[in-house]
Amino acid sequence: MSTQTLLPETVTATDRQLSSRPSLAETYQQITAMAWRSVKKMFRNPEQFFDVTLQPLLFTAMFTYIFGGAISGSVADYMPIIIPGILAQTAITTCMAMGTQLREDMDKGVFDRFRSLPIARISPLAGPALADVIRYVIASTLTILVGLAMGYRPGGGFFGTLAAWALTIFAAWSLAWIFTWLGTVMRTAQAVQGTAMLIMFPLTFLSNAFVPEDTLPGWLHAFVKINPVSHVVTAVRDLMNDGAFTAEVGWALLGCLAVVAIFAPLAVRSYSKKV
Repeated sequence: MSTQTLLPETVTATDRQLSSRPSLAETYQQITAMAWRSVKKMFRNPEQFFDVTLQPLLFTAMFTYIFGGAISGSVADYMPIIIPGILAQTAITTCMAMGTQLREDMDKGVFDRFRSLPIARISPLAGPALADVIRYVIASTLTILVGLAMGYRPGGGFFGTLAAWALTIFAAWSLAWIFTWLGTVMRTAQAVQGTAMLIMFPLTFLSNAFVPEDTLPGWLHAFVKINPVSHVVTAVRDLMNDGAFTAEVGWALLGCLAVVAIFAPLAVRSYSKKV
């Protein structure tokens, strides 16, 4: 037998029939694969769940009992204001970690490995964003459960509360694309974290999440009215307290879609330049 028949057949790169762009089905499979990778990474590093488990417990109890009597006269009267506010605030601030974790992965060279793979550019970004929904679910669910344990009874009933819960998670996932973009343009994870805090803490604390906006001074009242977080908080209150799908709910959804439409392409474009 000739030794030539034992040699493996060599196929050059030009002979391969590779798709220039993954199909939608392939992109979906790649996103879910990246999401599963991020899920396994989360459970191997349980400290990633500290903020979504401890923060709802501390914030809900602390703000309710400290400010309840001063703002609404009693804790019971304050709960319809603070519980929806904390629900939105907790989930939204949780999404800041998305950009930091992305930047850490890029600094470790993980994304350099993805560069050689014939995958859609959005999959390494959309996969972790999809997996991070688990953290938003935990934060939102714990906040509602703590509120119920403290005596809060949503006037919107089960379906109103469920709709508010879903809106909060969608808002957090949408805003996470802002920090995903920051993760691709900042040089270090510390820079991403610092910039994220400068963005989100004013937006969350200078909103109507903790106090009625009518009690604020004029200049601050004007800012609160245009603050996107205020629209989310108001929409969550309308759903939880009244079970009403008001115009604020529509504006909140529209704002979330606008954020995704703007920052998801920016993140993919910036990521493509880096790799």
